[in-house]
Amino acid sequence: QVQLVESGGGLVQPGGSLRISCAASGFTFSSSTMNWYRQAPGKERELVASISSTGTYINYADSVKGRFTISRDNAKNTVFLQMNNLKSADTAVYYCKTSLFGRDRWGQGTQVTVSA
Repeated sequence: QVQLVESGGGLVQPGGSLRISCAASGFTFSSSTMNWYRQAPGKERELVASISSTGTYINYADSVKGRFTISRDNAKNTVFLQMNNLKSADTAVYYCKTSLFGRDRWGQGTQVTVSA
């Protein structure tokens, strides 16, 4: 079955860095666009970054441009989000998502907390 498992979240100070990962299984990862979303308390889930199947096309939310980098390793069925210069506003649960045959598939999320 399709599985998306996020890892790497944690507590980091403002200005710090963190890399989170999403390990995928149960589908053809190398043919799938992958996305990172986040949801802060009391807010709607928002798209953070997307990467096409080969990594050719990448998009970022304006709020993270220049600070976050999405990448993927198709040999390891894993997508990454490198987060630098973290701010308190980046505190959220981060989810990876893909769409298969018109159905969205989500991971369970990983908590990222930016606090002094």
